[in-house]
Amino acid sequence: MPREFARNQRVASQIRRELAFILQTELKDPRLGFMTVSGVDLTRDLSVAKVYFTILGKGHDQVEKNRNIIDQSIPFIRRQLGKRMRMRVLPELRFIHDTSIEKGMRIDELLNPQKLDPAKNGDETE
Repeated sequence: MPREFARNQRVASQIRRELAFILQTELKDPRLGFMTVSGVDLTRDLSVAKVYFTILGKGHDQVEKNRNIIDQSIPFIRRQLGKRMRMRVLPELRFIHDTSIEKGMRIDELLNPQKLDPAKNGDETE
């Protein structure tokens, strides 16, 4: 009977849940905006975890500031992650800004321009 998910996928899912909790509750930096963990890709040998994060409603400069804050906080984040997960060796964390939500919104905007301007939609009820 084959397995449904590989071990690295199960561990990546657990890391994503734990990191989301750590970033929202335990990393108390007022400079850090509202940030979500959108995904984690883990190598087969569990040595490197690419953590994809999104920041909603912020410009490119805020993204870079948050990335610098996160990069400085990686030792604290790894310690907290180590307390929560039972692994012999924790993977190296690499944080990458996920632009897929912004790209999806832009594509939707290009495909449906009438959503932005109700006057162009022809649904005027006045």
